Amino acid sequence: MEDEIPGVDDLFGVDDLSPSQPIPEVSVPITESIPEPNIQPADAEFMGEKGGVVTGKGRMEAAFGTGDGDEVATAQVAQVASEVQTGTIFHQVYRPWRGTLNSRWVRNWSILRYHIYGLFSKGHKPWPMMTKLVIFGVLIASIGDLLMLTVGAATGVEPIERLAGISRGNLYGHVLSFWFRNACTYPIVTALIIGGMISEDRRNGTSALYFSRPVNRRDYAAMKFLSVAIILSVIVLFTLSAYYLGAILVGGEGWSYVMDTGLMFLGAFIAGALLVFTYTSIGLALSSVSSGKFFPAVAFIGMILGTKMVAFLIWALFDSSAIYLISPYDNLAHVGQWMLGLNHTYEHPASWSLVMLITMNAISLYILSARVSSLEVTRE
Repeated sequence: MEDEIPGVDDLFGVDDLSPSQPIPEVSVPITESIPEPNIQPADAEFMGEKGGVVTGKGRMEAAFGTGDGDEVATAQVAQVASEVQTGTIFHQVYRPWRGTLNSRWVRNWSILRYHIYGLFSKGHKPWPMMTKLVIFGVLIASIGDLLMLTVGAATGVEPIERLAGISRGNLYGHVLSFWFRNACTYPIVTALIIGGMISEDRRNGTSALYFSRPVNRRDYAAMKFLSVAIILSVIVLFTLSAYYLGAILVGGEGWSYVMDTGLMFLGAFIAGALLVFTYTSIGLALSSVSSGKFFPAVAFIGMILGTKMVAFLIWALFDSSAIYLISPYDNLAHVGQWMLGLNHTYEHPASWSLVMLITMNAISLYILSARVSSLEVTRE
């Protein structure tokens, strides 16, 4: 039996034309497309089984759709990709910072500058116009003692000079007088400043922006504290210093006058610094426990003026000045009287008021540190 060996023509199925004959050129119109064979791929092609027809094309099936029906908590399986409304896939690449970071103090300065420069410059914290006007009005009112002293020296009226001149009572009243300064100006200014100092960062997620940079929480809290303290110091301590130096210049006083009144001014300055520190710590503690601007401001005014009024009413009924220990203002006033050597208006010792001030500041700083440590690092 002879083996039938297939030839080349049998393998490729050549038509009547022999290979040796030239293939005639046939002009085919360009607009005519060659139809593709309609081959239905079998499902076995995707299962890896034998018998599937390979056509060079693939098929994608969507497990979950992106259009209507996503609210149904069931998987939509075996949908052809052409029947599913597809979305857009974003490719996001995070590149680490390769440059040189500024020093720690420069980063802290940026936080401090953001709050301070916002009072009179654009591009920083957008303080409300009402807050700016109130701070400016309180600053002008705090220099009123210096203006009265200047008028008295210019006119030569002795009662005006004696009324506005440097004395223990005037130095004490410039910082700690209940009416008009401590009742209507210092608490209101503090409430306007601390209203959104930390609460806005918690509400808007700005803390995530701070802590994603190389800023630790201790520096964050310190710069917030220093921002409020600087604004209050300009109103309280700067005007006190201007009042004292203005009295020396206007009256043409010498070194003997400075030696006589220097200790009184130093006592008033320390009392004012204690007032600034206490108001700042209490205000920031209230701001850190809230997520809005209204509650810290109202709570601060209520704590300063409310405790003063409640203590006054209880003292009038029971004739016991120890109740004034619940009032931050009265504790400051009592310590200020002791520093300036004035007659005390309180029956309990000044050391009690000093201990209560230290306790109030310690509690406020603890609340502030605890709340700052719980601020979010990422924003969902």
